[in-house]
Amino acid sequence: MARPQKCRRVCRLPEAAEFRPAGKRSRQGAVVLAVDEYEAIRLIDKEGFSQTQCSQYMNVSRTTVQEIYTAARKKIATALVDGVSLRIEGGVYRLCGGEADFCGCWKKHGGCHHHKKEREES
Repeated sequence: MARPQKCRRVCRLPEAAEFRPAGKRSRQGAVVLAVDEYEAIRLIDKEGFSQTQCSQYMNVSRTTVQEIYTAARKKIATALVDGVSLRIEGGVYRLCGGEADFCGCWKKHGGCHHHKKEREES
């Protein structure tokens, strides 16, 4: 039996949850990026966190962050190179309650959100 995933802390949900190539209708299904994968990209690439800092913020191990980050970059590359839509949804995460030193939360939230990834569109 697989070990259950640890709930990852996420500051806030993305403002835009779907990106589509301009002027092209995708024949393939969308690439689905989990909310925790989005958060790892945001923290490391946009905010300049190290993987260690990101792991402390998201409340997971550094190796878990490395796996999340690697999977997220591969999905983003697939969407860009293959010209398919990118959707951000699902995952196992808890929205931050504003308790972290670095937090861009607009509201206080609580509870762990367990979202299964939706079936990819065909």
